[in-house]
Amino acid sequence: MTGTTTEPGSSLPGSGAGNGPVAITAPRGGEPRVGDGTANGTIRLTQYAHGGGCACKIPPGELEAIVSGLIGRPDDAFSPAGELLVGLDDGDDAAVIRIESGRAVVATADFFTPVVDDPYDWGRIAATNALSDVYAVGGEPLVAVNLLGWPRDTLPMELVSEVLRGGLDVARAAGCHVAGGHSVDDPEPKYGMAVTGLADPARLLRIDGGRAGLPISLTKPLGIGVLNTRHKSTGEVFPQAVAAMTTLNRDAARAALAAGAGCATDVTGFGLLGHLYKLARASGVTAVVETAAVPYLEGAREAVRDGYVSGGTRRNLAWVEPHLDPGHCGAAELLLLADAQTSGGLLVVGEVPGAPVIGELVARDGAALRLR
Repeated sequence: MTGTTTEPGSSLPGSGAGNGPVAITAPRGGEPRVGDGTANGTIRLTQYAHGGGCACKIPPGELEAIVSGLIGRPDDAFSPAGELLVGLDDGDDAAVIRIESGRAVVATADFFTPVVDDPYDWGRIAATNALSDVYAVGGEPLVAVNLLGWPRDTLPMELVSEVLRGGLDVARAAGCHVAGGHSVDDPEPKYGMAVTGLADPARLLRIDGGRAGLPISLTKPLGIGVLNTRHKSTGEVFPQAVAAMTTLNRDAARAALAAGAGCATDVTGFGLLGHLYKLARASGVTAVVETAAVPYLEGAREAVRDGYVSGGTRRNLAWVEPHLDPGHCGAAELLLLADAQTSGGLLVVGEVPGAPVIGELVARDGAALRLR
């Protein structure tokens, strides 16, 4: 992959760029073998992972079953230091705890396997995605620590420096400290961050704050997942997808708060339909999507047409289908709307300057999601 300094639409500085697929050096376990993530003398990181990006998440239905027993457990002996404002109940993007002096602490963690072959770009994407959870609840990131898994006997350690450099550059662009982290020897490469931020407890963006009669805005186009799947399969590079994934959601979140919004979520591994379903369910409303208004990255429709659809996207669609009135929406459009995004945009209940309005919330009437 050929890196660029400042990609169109990116909010990152031109402090460095990826150098493309990295030339092979001998790792501790011996020479890399062609067919094991190498091609034409280069290492393709995406070939060392069973999935890619947020498409490798545990399916939403399975995840909710796992955490269901952890929600609302009473414990008289538990005496926390602050009031938990946002937790597990509705699947918000980050935890929020009220502390003294009228402030709130935001805490989140996110990591995943390579979604692109360029290690520097992967680091940027993973960090942007992790920071997004803080922005999605209306916070500002303060400090992050790295989370790294690396197959040290399979892949050169030189690549790790590029991954971490990418993450550091993004954090610096966001005004967020990076202070250490944790690493493990892992059969698959994984990278991300645990991020702590601050927020105003009176001005949070919550997933359960939607109200009937309000519009829905989407701050990034869809199609990241299918383009990443095509990249993993063919090695073809999609700069428009990298630009979208490395654009911080900071400005969108600030604009949403300035416009008085109180409800939002980011669009990541569960796709637009999955995350919008969670928002509608938590808010007790029906979300109506005007499919013609939904923006897509160039090449996304062609990728679906050619069959580059991840298993995670198909699982997303299967999960929401019982709660979905598809109207006259065709199969390809449904897959795009369920496409597992990595470092996607914000779904904001309200109007955000510069972002298209893709639908509205209405009083709950049958299905939680309706397409038209």
